[in-house]
Amino acid sequence: MSKTILVVAAHADDEALGCGGTLARHAAEGDTVHVVFVADGVTAREGAEPADLQHRQQATENARRILGISTVICLNLPDNRLDSLPLLDVVQPLEAVIGKVEPQIIYTHHYGDLNVDHRIVHQAVMTACRPMPGGSVREILTFEVMSSTEWSSPGLAPFLPNFFVDVSAHMEVKMQALEAYMREMRAPPHSRSLDHMRCLAEHHGFCTGSAAAEAFMAMRVLR
Repeated sequence: MSKTILVVAAHADDEALGCGGTLARHAAEGDTVHVVFVADGVTAREGAEPADLQHRQQATENARRILGISTVICLNLPDNRLDSLPLLDVVQPLEAVIGKVEPQIIYTHHYGDLNVDHRIVHQAVMTACRPMPGGSVREILTFEVMSSTEWSSPGLAPFLPNFFVDVSAHMEVKMQALEAYMREMRAPPHSRSLDHMRCLAEHHGFCTGSAAAEAFMAMRVLR
């Protein structure tokens, strides 16, 4: 039976970096994939212009088509300033989306990321998905985002994956989605380079007996 999938990401490109292969696999298997972007990932940058936001929006649309995502929802909350808002202001819009979409599986950020928006989004998802009778959410899985997860301070929660998805057949689709976000990628040996993203997937795959895999931490799995 097909499933409804929801990705709750702080910024456009996090979905491709963190779980692009998994989303492509869900789409290929007939699942319906929705993505929520909480902030735009652009307007907090020094010297950002309207054209930069338009380019990011076009890149997001290109990645959406490549990955097979059905719908994209933008909450347009303050970029890289989610910690300036009461948590409730992030939770309530998410609750509305979750209530409308009724996903069985949610993918979102790791709590220990360096990026403050990632941490707030994680907390908001866990709050919005408080286990209540009749709730649709059966699984909450957190992903890693290079140049945030691995750069975090030692005192924050480390990313310790305990759930892996074989994306061997969908790795090229993920790479195409990352190429759509080429302005956000960096040249090697940067951790957010195309070369490293392929190496990372191969590493997770080799550790679990496949050619390529994406790694997650399972926050909640109800069977």
